[in-house]
Amino acid sequence: MELTRMTAAELIAALASSEVSATEVTQAHLDRIAAVDDRVHAFLHIAADSALAQAAAVDQRRSTGEPLGSLAGVPVAVKDVFTTVGLPTTCGSRILADWHPPYDATITQRLKQAGAIIIGKTNMDEFAMGSSTENSAFGPSHNPWDLAKIPGGSSGGSAAAVAAYEAPLAIGTDTGGSIRQPAAVCGIVGTKPTYGGSSRYGVVAFASSLDTPGPFGRTVLDAALLHEAISGYDPMDSTSIDAPVPPVVAAARQADVSGLRIGVVTDLSGDGYQPGVLTRFAEAVELLESLGAKVTEVSCPHFKYALPAYYLIAPSEASSNLARFDAMRYGLRVGDDGRRDAEEVMALTREAGFGAEVKRRIILGAYALSSGYYDAYYGKAQQVRTLIIRDFDAAFGQVDVLVSPSTPTTAFGIGERADNPIAMYLADLCTIPSDLAGNAAISVPCGLAADDGLPVGLQVMAPALADDRLYRVAAAAEAALAGRWGQPLLSQAKGLES
Repeated sequence: MELTRMTAAELIAALASSEVSATEVTQAHLDRIAAVDDRVHAFLHIAADSALAQAAAVDQRRSTGEPLGSLAGVPVAVKDVFTTVGLPTTCGSRILADWHPPYDATITQRLKQAGAIIIGKTNMDEFAMGSSTENSAFGPSHNPWDLAKIPGGSSGGSAAAVAAYEAPLAIGTDTGGSIRQPAAVCGIVGTKPTYGGSSRYGVVAFASSLDTPGPFGRTVLDAALLHEAISGYDPMDSTSIDAPVPPVVAAARQADVSGLRIGVVTDLSGDGYQPGVLTRFAEAVELLESLGAKVTEVSCPHFKYALPAYYLIAPSEASSNLARFDAMRYGLRVGDDGRRDAEEVMALTREAGFGAEVKRRIILGAYALSSGYYDAYYGKAQQVRTLIIRDFDAAFGQVDVLVSPSTPTTAFGIGERADNPIAMYLADLCTIPSDLAGNAAISVPCGLAADDGLPVGLQVMAPALADDRLYRVAAAAEAALAGRWGQPLLSQAKGLES
């Protein structure tokens, strides 16, 4: 089998048995990137030399019988919001175009400890603000299913890299759905772990109470292997949970839903949802029921307020977090000609360095936090957040997991919603509630929409620290659906062949 078509689990086995070397695996993926990334634009930085050096080190340690990490020799693409020593970290923004961080994010460190090969940094919506990767200062990424379509966002580059076979695994961040939405529209698996289950240290902040690093993979097991490798308590992150990592890999291998109580969220369907998406979702639910799950309908009445609440809370936190980009300490500096004061230089730098969507959210957040409006807007949004958490608590008192479509529609065209922020924000309609509540959620492919032939995602949501339930349900659905498809879903993606 061509090395780039192998799953991470298959590569781990082949590397362990010395059927292939880490250098061969890494070079194969670098060759694939060279062949297709001019069309996909998944990567902002390709770390060819350092990746081959990492691979050679893994091969050397393997040859001498030294202990190796769980992902030794497996290439991983990393979203360009994680700090990485020796590589730029731009966050998809001009304001950080030439920034080389002096330290590694905890996730970066854990990838290295696991022996993973960091093959490059992936494209993203600027500072993770967007649902299409069109807000990147360096141009959009493209969906491997159809290069005229968006790959989702803000982690669209990571999703596109995995779907285009440029990397078997990738890391993203989920603030309002930025892992699950791109996973759904690219036909791969993406997980938002429990908030605090994966460290935010070294992740350039968008919204600190929401940002959650997580894995992408082409299979549920692959995502679980990466999830396990990057998770766990981190004293460098004040929001990190000091608790054992849920047994996600064992759950992915179990793939059994018999006796499990599954709740279908009735509030995440209906008007505005693409018929082809609802059809595939209904079929997936029927399939889970046929596997022995007990399916019931569950109402979460405050989910309808999640979108407006999110677009007050997240911009408010962003307006605070992005204040650090002031041209004084690092990053871009414009207008420093000796005649202007610091305030003028800062204004010129932020005008030149931030894109339109980032400016929009900073302004919105500053307004929501301003005197006279804090209680009316930000305070009310936080009250809605509490109601959404209570909806989840009530639902999980009745069922073990909740399910819904991952997105209301399949991938839309590049440029189609660029001038309509509200339409763009609706792409995260299904994913935002889990971010506001902090519980775990996953998107797994559940087929192709009949109306356009593009991937549809099934979202599974579980209580906080019950991440293993996600993998148990997703793996069972994946196995049963694979029997129907008769071939890997991604093998039907023709965008790069046309």
